[in-house]
Amino acid sequence: MEGTPPGLRVLRLHSFPKVLLPTCTFLGNWGNNMDFARLCIGLLLLLPLAAALDFRYHHQDAMEAYLKSVAHNYSSVTHLHSIGESVKGRNLWVLVVGRFPREHRVGIPEFKYMANMHGDETVGRELMLHLIDYLVTNDGKDPEITQLINSTRIHILPSMNPDGFEAVKKPDCFYSVGRENSNYYDLNRNFPDAFEYNNVSTQPETKAVMEWLKTETFVLSANLHGGAVVASYPFDNGVPATGTLHHRSLTPDDDVFQYLAHTYASRNPNMKTGNQCKNIMNSRNGIINGYSWYPLKGGMQDYNYIWAQCFEITLELSCCKYPREEKLLFFWNDNKHSLIEYMKQVHLGVKGQVFDQNKNPLPHVIVEIQDRKHICPYRTNKFGEYYLLLLPGSYTINVTVPGHDPYLTKVIIPENSQKFSALKKDIVLPFRGQWNPVLISNPSCPTDPLYSHLSSSSPATKSSLLLFVLCLFHIFFK
Repeated sequence: MEGTPPGLRVLRLHSFPKVLLPTCTFLGNWGNNMDFARLCIGLLLLLPLAAALDFRYHHQDAMEAYLKSVAHNYSSVTHLHSIGESVKGRNLWVLVVGRFPREHRVGIPEFKYMANMHGDETVGRELMLHLIDYLVTNDGKDPEITQLINSTRIHILPSMNPDGFEAVKKPDCFYSVGRENSNYYDLNRNFPDAFEYNNVSTQPETKAVMEWLKTETFVLSANLHGGAVVASYPFDNGVPATGTLHHRSLTPDDDVFQYLAHTYASRNPNMKTGNQCKNIMNSRNGIINGYSWYPLKGGMQDYNYIWAQCFEITLELSCCKYPREEKLLFFWNDNKHSLIEYMKQVHLGVKGQVFDQNKNPLPHVIVEIQDRKHICPYRTNKFGEYYLLLLPGSYTINVTVPGHDPYLTKVIIPENSQKFSALKKDIVLPFRGQWNPVLISNPSCPTDPLYSHLSSSSPATKSSLLLFVLCLFHIFFK
């Protein structure tokens, strides 16, 4: 098929059997050559094996052809759309997988994977295509995958920086032209920062992601990179109030973030051993706090957590940023179980809706755990929904409505409660909703350095044994 995009070449085989089967039989009978017929039919029986996505790099045309083919062939559980364009006009394609792929449904959490933010870090880009293939081909066959698709709306952005990927002319393990976008901006230094001013020009790819985050109630996310093998968790930047004097920067949800990072790393045979790349980084058990590794201003995972109410970690998947194609199957085998298990964590904790006494759902109401308030308060979406990722334990939910006293309610998250659904806890407030439309409809949080004025530490920044070890290693070896 000369001229056919490589990613599409094997996919077109799906349409051949119905045409070729009678043709093989006719030619075999017409020529009294049953050996030919048997050979032809035998080759047809092998077509399902050949139709799998190949383990090699897919450039923009091939990737786009593959995504469109999946969206066409699995239209009942997928939805393909572009969230914007790169500097050079390439689409930033997102494929959604779920039982209701085109719209949010109450009670179904939104999950996302993003890859290839640095154009020369390529493993994640290909793993996302193979994850898509694995999900759609196992729906209805594998009970775990079927339940995951039933209960979750999964968004996959294989490449945030397609211009950078296409710019790589000579793949390298360490650095290539193509890390940045076409305007030579590092996209993982391009977001607003909560700790210090980030006076850079916001790039089209960054703007597209920021606008995308406003359109969905994302609960959990991971951003796939290369150049190390470790799961890194927020914060990437910090101030003394978040623990920087102890060479770390911790969120109010540090227990959850360490659990999430460990969930991924512990199922990756290379990541869980720590420091695979010999880059003088102590990632005990394959996880590390971002700031304790190295401080980073304008990173995407901090932006997700602070401004989008979405827990995001960064997954570094390969010592070599742009490894040879023959290594891709190895990376898929190492990461497949981690990718699936991490998605399931979107069902941690508690979820529900907030209503007034007339059972009207209340949007933009602050819903947070009493002892772990976020500097940008977490609020209900337009359906009055909230999602709080929590580990098993006893918590007090604080619901705050302008003009009313806080409403407190206790909740106990049991052990092993995660069965593809967080604990459901609807909250009916003891008053009718006579809301000030200005106060209740304008909950936006300014994109200023919000943490810059804090001086005291929160309980989450207290030392743990793990972090103490990380600090010592950082001091003596970095």
